[in-house]
Amino acid sequence: MDDAKEGDRDAMETAPLPFRAAVDALRAARLRPEIEIDPTRPPQRLAPYAYALEAAVVADDEDLADGRLVLLHDPEGHDAWQGSFRLVTLVRAELEPEMAADPLLPEVCWSWLTGALQARGLSYGEASGTVTRASSHYFGGLAERPAASQIEIRASWTPREGLGGVPDTAMHLAAWCDLLCQIAGLPPVTPGDPSVVSLPQRRGPQPR
Repeated sequence: MDDAKEGDRDAMETAPLPFRAAVDALRAARLRPEIEIDPTRPPQRLAPYAYALEAAVVADDEDLADGRLVLLHDPEGHDAWQGSFRLVTLVRAELEPEMAADPLLPEVCWSWLTGALQARGLSYGEASGTVTRASSHYFGGLAERPAASQIEIRASWTPREGLGGVPDTAMHLAAWCDLLCQIAGLPPVTPGDPSVVSLPQRRGPQPR
């Protein structure tokens, strides 16, 4: 493990300056107290340089939602990205069964992602992704467990680069955390559009 951490430090020291600046901004970002966030091992082979974070929304010792955010960088640029940086995310939360049955739920959840970016005044492009809902019903020896439903958002987008070719990754992280809190059912930090609703909070504790 120590050798792996040493290798990560060496890789960061030799990474291009724009990528190092983007990662430093992620590390320095200040987030809501309900967000527990830590660096994690990034995926390999998606880009020459990558940095990843995993986070959970925790309130009253309950995990209300969790997710992963990955920053990718290719100094040569990438045709599909239309840029040299890409953000990739996975966000998950448990749902009440009645909410999971709403036919408009996927469209609403996708609008939360784009709305979170727009609310922060962020410029981005080439957004794509999927919204998946799944239900589990238990039988036999597990029949006493209540039915469970989950929503999952997988998405990626290209953050527009600013001075020095560095995107505002701290603000993109803040927008991502807004999405994570919204899907967890937490109210916004400041009053917003009353037409925007969050998912109801889950009734019971969920395993980490």
